[in-house]
Amino acid sequence: MIILVINCGSSSLKYQLINMKDDSVMAKGLVERIGLARGVLKYKSAAGLELEETTDIPDHSKAIELVLDALIAPGTGVLHSLSEITAIGHRVVHGGEKFAASTLIDDDVVAGIRACNDLAPLHNPANLLGIEACRQLMPDAPEVAVFDTSFHQSMPEKAYLYALPYELYEKYGVRRYGFHGTSHRFVAEEAAKLLGRPLGELKLITCHIGNGASLAAIVHGKVMDTSMGMTPLEGLIMGTRSGDLDPAIIQFIMQKEGKSIAEIDKMLNKESGVLGISGVSSDFRDLQSDAENGNHRCQLALDMFYYRVTKYIGAYAAAMGGVDAIVFTAGVGENSKQARAAICAPLGFMGVHLDEARNDVRGKNAIISAEDSPVQVLLVPTNEELMIALDTQALVSQNLT
Repeated sequence: MIILVINCGSSSLKYQLINMKDDSVMAKGLVERIGLARGVLKYKSAAGLELEETTDIPDHSKAIELVLDALIAPGTGVLHSLSEITAIGHRVVHGGEKFAASTLIDDDVVAGIRACNDLAPLHNPANLLGIEACRQLMPDAPEVAVFDTSFHQSMPEKAYLYALPYELYEKYGVRRYGFHGTSHRFVAEEAAKLLGRPLGELKLITCHIGNGASLAAIVHGKVMDTSMGMTPLEGLIMGTRSGDLDPAIIQFIMQKEGKSIAEIDKMLNKESGVLGISGVSSDFRDLQSDAENGNHRCQLALDMFYYRVTKYIGAYAAAMGGVDAIVFTAGVGENSKQARAAICAPLGFMGVHLDEARNDVRGKNAIISAEDSPVQVLLVPTNEELMIALDTQALVSQNLT
């Protein structure tokens, strides 16, 4: 079975073609500047053959058409015919309460995704554009929607409700949903394999930390809590997002600075986080470099980020009544030994002990805790595209039988 994985943004599209026989990536790439002059298609096959095309890309339908053409292009393509594509898996950011699992796409599912547009106005409409374009261009290929929010639907009411008038939840769905669910699910399952134990027996804290960052408390394969909320703004300090803050600050700043709601929203999402603290960058590599050269604000930004992650880990360990393993993933989690060491250092009281030599690793599955550490610490690179492909394969196979 060959699965095409599509991840649509408002003006971009990422894709991977995966052969499920061995989970290998046959080709992958990116389409940028959709809807703008001089859009760009980037394509690279597993053999290293590359293609880059600059052309007008007025909409997502044209973008996907270019992707499909690249996959069968003479000389660089990896397919003889589009009929070799068994199914298409789509990343969809928000499934609300309606979708607690991945699902085959039909008209009702499209309507359900559209009903969640208010909850993810920057993402769901773009995801739908990709779905509709594929339905037009490949009408015979089954499609599957894999939701960022679905893995977190196991959270209990006490974790997902806000202490607001209950009617706001009933009328508008104001509650915590969580995000990065596809990543948290993938690394939890991989962590169980690495530990040689059933996921259903484990208490895990998965740390998806990069420019966007979230933690999940996973008890026996089910999410008990996660750090992001109704939107990805809640929780940890991130590259440009503020994370948790006193909501009264919003009115205070509006009065002092004369800012509108839209300007405040932009500030909290695009101008805050480690960028806002450092004044230098949202890239943690830049911060690390400048901190090592004596930049106090860059070091402060890193220290604040590490502190917030450590605090959430401690809270989740308490909420779960203990933890078997802490799992690091995503850009910072996979690649920064300094970040992992700084986050884990204060957790020795609860049995977290890193091994310095084992921690000197990046980008591959590894147990990085000391041999005698009561709580094990793991590094597991995330692979959301493969998780989407696996869900697509399972659902399509069930439907065929």
